[in-house]
Amino acid sequence: MSFIDYNNVTRRSTHEPIDYDGHGTHTSTTAAGAFVKGANANGNAKGVASGMAPRAHIAAYKVCYGDECQGHDILAGMDAAVDDGVDVLSLSLGGDSEPYHSDPIAQGGFNAINRGVFVSCSAGNSGPDHSTLSNDAPWATIIFKGTAMNTPHSPAMASFSSRGPSQITPVILKPDITGPGVSVLAAWPDITGPGVNILAAWTSAFEVFSGTSMSCPHLSGVAALIKKAHPDWSPAAIKSAIMTTAYATDNSRGPILDERRLPADLFAVGAGHVDPPKAMDPGLVYDLTPQDYIPYLCGLYANNHVRAIVGGPVNCSSVKSISEAELNYPSISVKLPAIHSTPVSYTRTVTNVGAPRSTYRAMVDVPEGVSARVDPTTLSFEKVDEKKSFSITFRRRGGRRQGAVEGQLRWVSTKHVVRSPISIILE
Repeated sequence: MSFIDYNNVTRRSTHEPIDYDGHGTHTSTTAAGAFVKGANANGNAKGVASGMAPRAHIAAYKVCYGDECQGHDILAGMDAAVDDGVDVLSLSLGGDSEPYHSDPIAQGGFNAINRGVFVSCSAGNSGPDHSTLSNDAPWATIIFKGTAMNTPHSPAMASFSSRGPSQITPVILKPDITGPGVSVLAAWPDITGPGVNILAAWTSAFEVFSGTSMSCPHLSGVAALIKKAHPDWSPAAIKSAIMTTAYATDNSRGPILDERRLPADLFAVGAGHVDPPKAMDPGLVYDLTPQDYIPYLCGLYANNHVRAIVGGPVNCSSVKSISEAELNYPSISVKLPAIHSTPVSYTRTVTNVGAPRSTYRAMVDVPEGVSARVDPTTLSFEKVDEKKSFSITFRRRGGRRQGAVEGQLRWVSTKHVVRSPISIILE
């Protein structure tokens, strides 16, 4: 597992690959720290601590120096990690949303998934306003870093969590998923003590930290566990497993709340809160290959820009472009124009990764004023890795309401519920 991380090193030489800030140590051990008995932060939160994937190997790459993170350093770090053979890239950093051909994380992320590496990125810490997230490329899994646990309504969205929709691709629901990001206990270096070790030289080598980067490594660790259990799964299949098994209710069985104590919308929670045990056995997955993104990118950019993203030759004139909504994504986003307009239909393909001879039935929930029809309504699989396609058609049904509304599509078998959030913009 690889960590591309921010570390403030103004007190030391900028060329030392050592964590003098604590951020990198905290995030990496959140994902893959070993079991430690008696872990605590100044006597608080005592117990046995470990990362999400405690037996994974960690490779850390330092790409920021002082207060600056240069794009070429970030891209070089990501490429080095991929060349070194990591299975998961975890990036607890980001900047403003920008075109993918100018975004080093988007470019490095595409190279990573092209080599079978799962990419996990933080969404940012600029909430709670909409369209404040960073790292919005659809081939990366974007995590909101701000669910609070152990509260009267748990989990709940923290106010600092950035929000969607993406400014680049508003018809792909972002973020993808949420995870714990408030008051996270993890290892912390003795940044004021002697020596050159990144491991702490003090009694309590742990710290409780919230915000900027705490959720991303949780999801990175979950992805590593899934990769271990299913080594043949693609990065897109792992993302799908995480998203379609997430839960969208809190401990009171009500909706996850935001910082105002109101139900959080999909631009805050994405598919919901990660559920690691269920993500190991999702039943069905929505898969995508790196080549599946080419028609979408050709609909956005010219040849030279697409080449910069994918790192190879592309001739968009020979490719039929598609919109972002046509990608085989685990969530569904749709814009519906005025009443009496043409219905909007999308096709999705699911792959059976559960038991053979299984049957799933569609259950779709949409708000008043919108109708949705799934065809076919039943999917039957005879074997593992079998694929089936379906279409979902949306139509306006009365009313003059405008703005964002929500729904969900569930494929239900006797063992699994495969849930896709639906984001609808009424124009």
